Amino acid sequence: MVCLNFIPLLVLLLGFGLGDAFPSDALKKTCSLSKYRFLVPHVLEAVQKMQQQFDDIMLLSDRKCRTLLFHRRKSLVTAELSVPDRLMLVEAELDFAITMLGLPASTRFAETRQRPLAFLTQAQEDLRVCMAIEAPSHQPSRKLRHQLQKLETARKTETTGCLEATAILHLFQMLNDLQCAARRDQCT
Repeated sequence: MVCLNFIPLLVLLLGFGLGDAFPSDALKKTCSLSKYRFLVPHVLEAVQKMQQQFDDIMLLSDRKCRTLLFHRRKSLVTAELSVPDRLMLVEAELDFAITMLGLPASTRFAETRQRPLAFLTQAQEDLRVCMAIEAPSHQPSRKLRHQLQKLETARKTETTGCLEATAILHLFQMLNDLQCAARRDQCT
């Protein structure tokens, strides 16, 4: 009987000892974006539902947007950027989208965007971990700096309504960019 009571205590002591051998920060220091290589259908459906609902809202508003923020002559992420540049661009795009999806909205639309917002927030956190591990002092290329400057200029010059519309209507492009970043050098 005494031996059986000793086992849980031994397991507890070993757990504390192993915890010192493997600090919790060391366990978190891995970069894995593989879960973003192929997006699950329920996320894509949630984004599509949100975009459709937003299209209905746009029809009732007078938003006239002329920003060319996401218009690229070809896929900048896949064809022209290094892997660290891709990570930086996608993180900036997700930051933009998360900010716009976080704006006040009607109750119905706020509910519709919860799943896409949660997904984008998790992806952004994962990208930040990867950037901190793989490229903590990476300097963006000229092409990336140009794209980031375009994003920053739009944030300063466009209306909030226009920025929100741009973010929501281009979410699938951002998701494609995320998939490309997750595929690393295999993205073509």
